Amino acid sequence: MYPTVSKETEKANSDLTSGISSLKSSVSTLQSEKTYEDTENGSTAADKVVSAMKSYVTNYNNVVTASKNSTLSNKTAYVANMMSTTSKFEKELGEVGVMLKNDGTLQLDETKLKGVDLSKVQKLFSTDNIQSYGSTIASRIKFAGGSTSTNTTTGSTNNTTNTDTKNPTGTSAAALKKDGEALASNELYAKIKDSDGKETDEYDIKKILSTAKSFVTNYNAMFDKAESSFNSGVLSNLSYIREKTANNTKALKEFGFSVDKKGRLSLDEDTFKKADMSKVHDFFKSYGSYVASNASRVDYYMNTNANAASGYTSKASYNIPPVSDYNSFI
Repeated sequence: MYPTVSKETEKANSDLTSGISSLKSSVSTLQSEKTYEDTENGSTAADKVVSAMKSYVTNYNNVVTASKNSTLSNKTAYVANMMSTTSKFEKELGEVGVMLKNDGTLQLDETKLKGVDLSKVQKLFSTDNIQSYGSTIASRIKFAGGSTSTNTTTGSTNNTTNTDTKNPTGTSAAALKKDGEALASNELYAKIKDSDGKETDEYDIKKILSTAKSFVTNYNAMFDKAESSFNSGVLSNLSYIREKTANNTKALKEFGFSVDKKGRLSLDEDTFKKADMSKVHDFFKSYGSYVASNASRVDYYMNTNANAASGYTSKASYNIPPVSDYNSFI
């Protein structure tokens, strides 16, 4: 038997579910290249963008409002993450006429939007950049729209929550932490010794490559599993790792690592073998350590089922525990 909820909560749950579907459609329109092209029937690209943005703002606000009274925690966690993303892009959104209000909703200045170079809006919602505002919001909406059983006729709700216990994500996150730490360590780059025990100028490339390959495998496995988590702590730390990787694509490419549109890694072994291992080491001292630190937090949240925040502010800022709280995990 499920707990009875109030009529207000029942409506909020229903509005949130339908609102997420509408918001998904609005984002898709703003990501479509056709929205930024004039049409033969006389509709200008500017008119189409304004119409699409009005729809986006309306649907975004409906979702935010409904989430504040909803008991669908597996959806509201993603809404909180969505609001946090919007707060992060507040400046860029403001430049195209979309203002973030104190209550977390948006307000559109149509006049300002009409005077903006449309390429600026298109870039903001670009599907080519996994770190763009539109791509990040689309990702959050995708998972927020996951299956939830709601009974609006009896006033009850059945939230299918993910406990994330004994989840493969925790295993891959822990393994990624280990790989990141290894790639940042001095031990992995110790020079090979000759038969007399004297240090040579050669690195153990085979060993370093094996660790790099493991890093890529566990990195991708963690994201494949964890992106469907309902845990805000997991999602926020995945976001930090994704952003760190996106900001280091040039350096990663130098060593043979490629990042695809989904944010997954691949490794060209030949390029890696030819790389200067001292530079690889220097790079991973920062990047590897950062990924390891956040992967340990993903593992922590997956295994404890703790959330990064018990609620969220008007801009959905998270109360993420400080690093000192993770001493036993990092």
